[in-house]
Amino acid sequence: MNDRMFDSPVFVKSGNSLIQEIACLEDALEFLYEWPKNRRGPIYETALRACQRAFDSGFPLTAAREAFCGFAKSARIQEDVSTTLPWMISKGGKGGGLTA
Repeated sequence: MNDRMFDSPVFVKSGNSLIQEIACLEDALEFLYEWPKNRRGPIYETALRACQRAFDSGFPLTAAREAFCGFAKSARIQEDVSTTLPWMISKGGKGGGLTA
């Protein structure tokens, strides 16, 4: 198992309005590296440093996740997926939302 997996994923809205799941440290770093330079600031830098430290050393993974969440909230891209998404709802009382 990946020892860099978050306890629970963070969901963020990416540039094309799709919701992206950030499930591990590598996902968070990739997302941060791709973040537009003109939208970076001190909260972004803090999240990036926390994730890099967790990747390179014994910095707590939970602290890196919390820093990433703080960045996502401040950038207003964090999504709450605790509600049922449309594709999860059964159509016509049959199991699952997908047809074979």
